[in-house]
Amino acid sequence: MGRLSVDLCGIGLDNPLIPASGTFGYGYEFAELYDINCLGTFSFKGTTLQPRYGNPTPRIAECTAGMLNAVGLQNPGVGRVISEELPKLRTVFHKPVMANICGFSESDYVETAQRLDEQEGIGWLELNISCPNVHGGGMSFGTDPKSAGELTKAVRKAVRKPLIVKLSPNVTSIAEIAKACEAAGADALSLINTLLGLRIDLRTRRPVLANRTGGFSGPAVFPVALRMVQDVARAVRIPVVGMGGIRSAEDVLEMMMAGACCVEIGTANLVDPYACPAILEQLPRVMDTYGIRDLREIIGGANT
Repeated sequence: MGRLSVDLCGIGLDNPLIPASGTFGYGYEFAELYDINCLGTFSFKGTTLQPRYGNPTPRIAECTAGMLNAVGLQNPGVGRVISEELPKLRTVFHKPVMANICGFSESDYVETAQRLDEQEGIGWLELNISCPNVHGGGMSFGTDPKSAGELTKAVRKAVRKPLIVKLSPNVTSIAEIAKACEAAGADALSLINTLLGLRIDLRTRRPVLANRTGGFSGPAVFPVALRMVQDVARAVRIPVVGMGGIRSAEDVLEMMMAGACCVEIGTANLVDPYACPAILEQLPRVMDTYGIRDLREIIGGANT
């Protein structure tokens, strides 16, 4: 294994960089710009049992050092993902990919997870119990340890592949929810999803987003994400995937020192579609600057 190589639930990654769900589509759009096989893997667009058109517009708002989104899980539904999106993806990406799974009931999550669990090329199932932009599902499962644990347990029983549970920062104690998911059978945890935010248009005196609120992401959330990743890494024994505001090789190293075995990069891809290969190119040089021979030696290094 090379000095950038890491492991996620027993599957080796060439490097720790993973574009986050919702910022990388199903991969082939970015494959028109560069060879996406340079990535460790990526988490494809959040997928639900039935097609979703998402929330009404406007559903994007700019913020200082970040953005709000209330896209609302727009996707073609798991049937079309399997029949149309995954075959196209396999022509451009030749590594295991991460499937991000969303739902509005336990049965939704279970059936969607089962169908994606059967697909060739999917290495991990990322259970999104933390989307703040939909009503009647998403984050409602991820804000209570009991609900999070029950959903995790139901999906874990139904699938064979590694199950990663994506956690919400919009809670009192993210560590308690992390422990509940671990006890229920999660193989790993990913965090943080977006923070809940609001912008108001001074001219109309109304919220900018049609959904009123949206998920706040970008560089401004990085210190919050870093703290939560460390809190969770200290509370559980399963791997942690860190995300939230990462935009540089230095951010990657900080996140791994806080306890992440690999990282997801989200908003940076929307600002600059070449963000991930640029960070990958910087990483060995920045490692040399700080005397880091191998990324695996720094995981959780700040947690003593």
